[in-house]
Amino acid sequence: MKISIVIVNYNVQHFLEQCLHSVFVALEGIDGEVWVVDNNSVDGSLAMLERKFPQVKLIANKENVGFARANNQAIRQAVGEYVLLLNPDTLVEPDTFRLCLDFMDQTPDAGGLGVKMLDGNGNFLPESKRGLPVPSVAFYKIFGLSKLFPKSKKFGAYHLTYLDKDEIHSVDVLSGAFMLMRKSVLDKVGLLDEDYFMYGEDIDLSYRITLGGYKNYYFPKTRIIHYKGESTKKSSVNYVYVFYNAMRIFAEKHFSNKNARLFGWLINLAIAFRASLAVLSRFFKAVLLPLVDAAVICGGVFALSKYWEINILMERNSSFPPIYRRVFIPLYILIWILSMACCGGYRKPFAARKANKGILIGTVIILLIYSLSPETYRFSRAVTIFGAMWTILGVNMVRYLMRKLNIGSAIFGGKDKRRIAVVGGNGEVQRVATLVRIVNRKCDFIGLVFDDYDSDNQENKFSYLGKKSQLKDIISIYRINELVFCSKDLTADAIISLMTQLQDCQVEYKIAPEESDSIIGSNSINTYDEIYAVSVNSLTTPQNRRRKRCFDILSALLLGLFLPIDVWFVSDKGGFVRNIVKVLCGRKSWVGVRGSADADQLSEIKNGVLSPADAFHLAQEDASILHKINMMYVKDYSIGSDFNILCKGFGFLGRQD
Repeated sequence: MKISIVIVNYNVQHFLEQCLHSVFVALEGIDGEVWVVDNNSVDGSLAMLERKFPQVKLIANKENVGFARANNQAIRQAVGEYVLLLNPDTLVEPDTFRLCLDFMDQTPDAGGLGVKMLDGNGNFLPESKRGLPVPSVAFYKIFGLSKLFPKSKKFGAYHLTYLDKDEIHSVDVLSGAFMLMRKSVLDKVGLLDEDYFMYGEDIDLSYRITLGGYKNYYFPKTRIIHYKGESTKKSSVNYVYVFYNAMRIFAEKHFSNKNARLFGWLINLAIAFRASLAVLSRFFKAVLLPLVDAAVICGGVFALSKYWEINILMERNSSFPPIYRRVFIPLYILIWILSMACCGGYRKPFAARKANKGILIGTVIILLIYSLSPETYRFSRAVTIFGAMWTILGVNMVRYLMRKLNIGSAIFGGKDKRRIAVVGGNGEVQRVATLVRIVNRKCDFIGLVFDDYDSDNQENKFSYLGKKSQLKDIISIYRINELVFCSKDLTADAIISLMTQLQDCQVEYKIAPEESDSIIGSNSINTYDEIYAVSVNSLTTPQNRRRKRCFDILSALLLGLFLPIDVWFVSDKGGFVRNIVKVLCGRKSWVGVRGSADADQLSEIKNGVLSPADAFHLAQEDASILHKINMMYVKDYSIGSDFNILCKGFGFLGRQD
């Protein structure tokens, strides 16, 4: 057997599914096996593997044994001439394995190989090639000199930034995200060191490969997408400790006692330094916007008070006492800021409407304080009201500028709407577009991009935007801010090439795996809100079932109360009256999961007069689409969902089984 691919999974079902789809495409024509070691996931990964990838050789651990030990479990049973350690949050090109294996076969001194890695937005990941973290290299990395002087061989040695990222190079360290090695070399130098639970084991193994007389190669002639990158690490204090502690283990194992002590001292310094930076960074990010708001409000209110004093009070031979500006104005500003915080104005994404709600509540509180204060402390109601008006203007101006300058994640003028183009083949783009429309409630526009457009077909007449070759113009004209690629029609190398070509367009990228209910994107594996996925949970909880029952009773009473009016808007009037009675008696619900393939699984949910599909007015009732709609309704249940479906399907409230 030519190659054994080993993937360690821990609660990343949707990434794993996409990864395996690409792996089996790349394995076509190659004699290989795929091992998945699951570290006790609870997200349905095992069920997905059994259902969709029965050919995978699975090791299901009963606990999380760590990255190194899990890989070793599969490597010991692997029979391939080569072993590839591959992260589940990756996507490989169709020719990745063939090109890498050809290079290894033609390069006898190659013990290990890594490839060019891109993040979820198509940006090059510098950890694709790394140098050995000796004390001096680690020092330059820890204190940022490597970033200041990336082209210097001395300072840029950690990520080898002085080397051309598009040329083949011999490097010290390979990334554990994609690490291809000869099985004979592993038999000689040993497997991954299980003293490392997470991070550092790839550095250790890479170093032992070079000690064994072999070379590690950076091979950029093929590319992979690696979603995680380093984006989820740097702001985490726990990451700082775990990562640098792994460096400590490496130093104690491979360096001399003198260098190990020096490195240990450096590591302790690094942990303190980086942890402090992480804490300060989080604190600074948390207080920056409130401080900017406070400064804007303070400047405006102080200017208003000065204007009022000069133009109004001085004409009456009066002025504001010092306590007004020293105590009361700062107190008012604090109340506005705290009110905005309580209303979610400082939760990402920063929504102007939440901030405005907080300002209004804060103004009411300030006016109450004003009215209840002694006469001597009632300085100026007019300045307070004008100050509130300035506060709304200033805070909205800050959010507007953030939005225009693309700073942070501000929402100005309502919800943050996504304008999405789905790219693929005719049939698949329709399936994916329907899934996006069902799952993504923030979607303002969905268009289709495919090459085989038939102008005589009226079905896609108003949603068809153009061909893949026109994507740049489509993004500009239709103001697209998100592209969803259909992996059924586009190979991984085609997707990666499109991402690279469109890097200047400032769009987000997502990928819809074939025959999957998930759409995956983001350069962060831990950012789960960037994964659209259909799964069952919330409606089956007792709390939501009680809420649903209360909604049914209240709406049935209101419909009955206004029966002489609303009955004329329903097609089956007799059925409508009977349904009101059935809902009040608890025999039916206004909304249920009609036509679901999971009826047995959802048996606790009452039969519904309407179904979630009634909110979408689908032209044809495809079973798989109905299933997705039902599952999303169950997953994200809210009374608002029932109300929306009730309004949109009002004419069918007389429907009978």
